[in-house]
Amino acid sequence: MAVLTPHQIENLQEQAKQSRGHLSHLIISDLLTTFHCDIETLLKTLLPVAASFSQAPISQFNVGAIAYDEKTGSAYLGANLEFTHQALNQAVHAEQAAINNAWLNGARSVSLIAITDAPCGHCRQFMNEIAGAESLRVLLPTQETDLKALLPSSFGPLDLGNSCRLLDSNTGNATSTSEVLSSMLREQLSLAYAPYSKNAAAVEVVTVAHGTFYGRYAENAAYNPSLSPMQSALSQLALAGLTIDDVELESVTLVESKNGFNQKAVAQAVLDSYVADITLQHVLV
Repeated sequence: MAVLTPHQIENLQEQAKQSRGHLSHLIISDLLTTFHCDIETLLKTLLPVAASFSQAPISQFNVGAIAYDEKTGSAYLGANLEFTHQALNQAVHAEQAAINNAWLNGARSVSLIAITDAPCGHCRQFMNEIAGAESLRVLLPTQETDLKALLPSSFGPLDLGNSCRLLDSNTGNATSTSEVLSSMLREQLSLAYAPYSKNAAAVEVVTVAHGTFYGRYAENAAYNPSLSPMQSALSQLALAGLTIDDVELESVTLVESKNGFNQKAVAQAVLDSYVADITLQHVLV
């Protein structure tokens, strides 16, 4: 396996920050040519870049993951994200971050995921929610396996009568014409994945100088590994090399269903982990 030089890592970090962790087919093709290797070797080589985006003030254990979509040739970085003074279940795991990154960038499949460390049970269950989970390959530092082997006798969407999956093109159908919401936030709401609670939810984090970040609700058949909209958005912020403490916030808007809303407390709790002086705008539709 090739070893990146500090200069190469720095250059790749900057590239990743600009794209919020999305390495396009063009970038991946160039890297495959540069290192004269196959995609599996390249993803393992790039794992230190993914792990460099980890924010782990509690565990001090930095994890990186890269989701790869062979249909498009794109790769999506992810890293673990922890929130000081909040319950540990608010943390975003690296595998969640990578899959969330792929999902937010429009990926419809993830065929391979490379991880710096063996995935915990929480992450195995989260991965089991995605379309194509049955054939998902898992690349670890010392072995290549698959999710089926890592999660035998699994419990998933079909056990709850849910035929759609995370990353499926037909998931998400919530709509809103509220003029309070930006057009992009309305689009994110329509793409949320909430087949169990039916509470489609999304968040928009607007910064003064670093752009706007979005997150969507991604539920799980086992419930606990579900990813909240705020976790989804702040994971993207981390992949841009930022935290809320680094940026001046203009607004944070959470939108969810008035019939089943359950995300306000979670969003507020995560925001409270930072020194940001911002009032959460909560919109029910």
